[in-house]
Parts: sequence; C-alpha cells; structure tokens
Amino acid sequence: MPGCFFSESAEMTQPERAFIFDLDGTLADTMPSHYLAWSRIAARHGLTFPEARFYALGGVPTAKIAAMLVAEAGLALDPVAISHEKEQAYYDGLTGGAGVIAIEPVLALARRHRSEGPLAIASGGVRRIVMRTLTALGIADWFAAVVAAEDTTRHKPEPDVFLEAARRLDADPARCTVYEDTDIGLEAARRAGMRGVDVRILISAGR
Repeated sequence: MPGCFFSESAEMTQPERAFIFDLDGTLADTMPSHYLAWSRIAARHGLTFPEARFYALGGVPTAKIAAMLVAEAGLALDPVAISHEKEQAYYDGLTGGAGVIAIEPVLALARRHRSEGPLAIASGGVRRIVMRTLTALGIADWFAAVVAAEDTTRHKPEPDVFLEAARRLDADPARCTVYEDTDIGLEAARRAGMRGVDVRILISAGR
C-alpha cells in the first residue's frame, strides 16, 4: 500500500524494487555539524583532522576514524573513548533538530519511492544518532530497515551495510538502488551488486 510503513519484523514477499539511502550528506546535510564536533574533540586531544580529509572519509564509522587519528598521532589515547566523545558532542548538538538540514532533492526522491518499494537506511553512523537525525527530519517511519555502524563488522567501501539492508528488506541486491554522496559509499554499492546513484549530481542540479 503506497506510503505505508513496513516493519522490519513483518513478513513480506520479495519486492520488485528496493531503495537504500545513506543518511549524512545524502538525506541530511549534517556533515558541517559532524566536522564541528570532530574539530572540538580533535583539538582537545591534540589530534589532526583537516576538513578535506574529513569529507574524504565520509561514511567511515567514527570509531574507525578515531583509531586512525590516534595511531597517526602516536598518542596513548583510547580511540573508543575518543569516538564516544565525538558522538556525544554531535548528539548534543542535535537538540531540538538543530544541526539537521534536509537535502530536499533527495528527500523528494525518497518520498516518491515510498510507493514503489520498501526503503532502508544504510549508514556509517551509530544507531541512536541515526534515529535522532531521522526523527529530526520527520521521516523515521519511512524506512522498513535501518542499518547502522553497530550492525556490521566491516564498513564502507565494503558492501556489508548494503547487503544487510537488502537482507532485512528481503530484497534481491540486483533490484536495489543505492543513494550515496561519497566515493567509498558508491564503491560499496558496486561491490554489493547494486545500482548506485551519486546524489552529489542531483544536489548540484537542484541548486
């Protein structure tokens, strides 16, 4: 039924089409807020994280980035603690929906696709932040499945997050379309055997 909400636990026949969306930088322009949080935490601990590198690592889980930065700095820091600090700083900045701006051209696509097949989120973010972002956008009930950083061992550019989303939708990967805003995300979609759409082109066309 068009516009309905599919429960992850509900039985459903294999859909003809399914649509998987990254979140940060794809549906929501949260990347500046993420970088602001990273900048504060990096400065606090003597880590170096240039803005250009931050955007190049879009889609990589916070814990993995923290481990990279700590190793490169050669400091005796706990990367898990660093990643928790960063996520908390970002989470605190989402109070009242602040720091979350909808990317309207992609949001319009998701809205249209709701009547064409089930939708999923496949994000490198941790679940509580992913859900808070979706709630701030008012679209949390659009998605039959939400796959976050905790749900797979390997992350983009590995295909696991997209394959897990397809599994939860009971969808054939070959019938899935992925919307992404990073090169590593698009590579993950390719490795998953899915059609990848670079939303950066859509966003630029809509400006």
